[in-house]
Amino acid sequence: MSIGSDFHEESRKVVNQAHNQGSLWSLDLIPYVLATMDAFVIILSCVGGGLGYHLVVGIPIPSLLPCCAVGLMASFIYILRMSGIGYYDLPDSAKPGTEITQILLCWFSTGILLAFFAFLLKIGENYSRGAFVTFYFVAPVGLLAVRKFTKANLASAVMSGGIRRLDAVLVGDHRELAALGPRDRLALFGATDVKEFRLSGDSDPGERLVADNKLFRAVGDFIRRNNCREVLLVLPWNDHERIDFVREHLKRLPVSARLLPDLHVRSLSNFVSSARQRVLAVEVQRAPLSSAERFVKRAMDVLIAGIALSLLFPILILTGIAIKLDSEGPVIFRQRRKGFNGKEFVMLKFRTMKVQEDGLVVVQATRQDPRVTSIGRFLRAASIDELPQLFNVLKGEMSLIGPRPHALAHDSYFEKILEDYAFRHHVKPGLTGWAQCNGSRGATPTVEAIAERVRLDLWYVNNWSLWLDIHILIKTFFEVARKRNAY
Repeated sequence: MSIGSDFHEESRKVVNQAHNQGSLWSLDLIPYVLATMDAFVIILSCVGGGLGYHLVVGIPIPSLLPCCAVGLMASFIYILRMSGIGYYDLPDSAKPGTEITQILLCWFSTGILLAFFAFLLKIGENYSRGAFVTFYFVAPVGLLAVRKFTKANLASAVMSGGIRRLDAVLVGDHRELAALGPRDRLALFGATDVKEFRLSGDSDPGERLVADNKLFRAVGDFIRRNNCREVLLVLPWNDHERIDFVREHLKRLPVSARLLPDLHVRSLSNFVSSARQRVLAVEVQRAPLSSAERFVKRAMDVLIAGIALSLLFPILILTGIAIKLDSEGPVIFRQRRKGFNGKEFVMLKFRTMKVQEDGLVVVQATRQDPRVTSIGRFLRAASIDELPQLFNVLKGEMSLIGPRPHALAHDSYFEKILEDYAFRHHVKPGLTGWAQCNGSRGATPTVEAIAERVRLDLWYVNNWSLWLDIHILIKTFFEVARKRNAY
């Protein structure tokens, strides 16, 4: 495929075509639609089972509210457990075959949990045991039928081009890509039409390297432009040099990456006949955060940043007045930084220096730095100069917790000397972070200092949790009070 001047036009056509065709389904909506259908089946089975049981045995029909409550609880437990294993996501939801064992095991264990909760909460008197047993055996029949129906329709939509995985990119060797038939593509990643990027087949190593570097610039541009979440690799498993090359370039992109079975592995495993099973794939790079985790983190950012700004507004006003009276220049210092996915944004700070550097050379502050103003010295020691970044948090450019962003000039230098530095951009930069509350704060005058900060930042990226963010926020208050490395 061509990756020259026509690349941007080609990618634009692909995206526009996907958005303009009325028959296209939104990939983001598919999990919600499938989960809603399962919830409807469970609640209907609960209510219908209760009505049917009472009619058959000739008992007067009681209030249906307990049936609805049990159905809602059952659907919540079932959907939560199935969502955790990717049951509603592509490619699993569009692969051939119905996951009979998976559905039955999950449902029957859900029933056991329901019975346990009913015993704990003592609600058995309000809900007939006969109705529960009827519901227990009717619901899985409906769940299996709905799954089979949705599988057939999703597969048909995929094969006809009604569903395209605009969230995924396929990168691979030209021979491996050519060997992937429609059924292979459906079984591997739940779609037949995925944006492809073909690595060079040039026999000359130098020419191939130039072409592949150019290709990955195009891959990165396409991923950022279309907010892709996953890179699927189809490479010969014995081509270690090319796999390492690809992994090195993927570090700069906050996406998950899976190495799919190559032609030889698929032939050994009788791949087509086993397409109903979960396909083996090697996780080359994990996704930074899931959609649910990003939602939780964003909700906490907006809530806390909003409250903080409303409470600290008088301090912000007084600080602005003090800066204006202390020295000439703007109250707010603006500097370009790299954020999530390497996208540039303008970070806000209270001005604490007589200079405003934002170019190819940015000199880090030092102890007793003559460029720091008298009021600026106090603001930096108390970290008040960072408070305007709460607006960056509200805008979604930053998070409360994350790796601290550096000036573009420093980013370029650090990326050259530390191979894992780019991983920091797999999450949004933060107002504070794991590195800062562990003493790695302020200037980084040595390679060892920045290496230690990167090590702490990467630990945070790989171990994120809501409780970790709360722990960092609490620890930050004590770190600010200590004024360690603050100048």
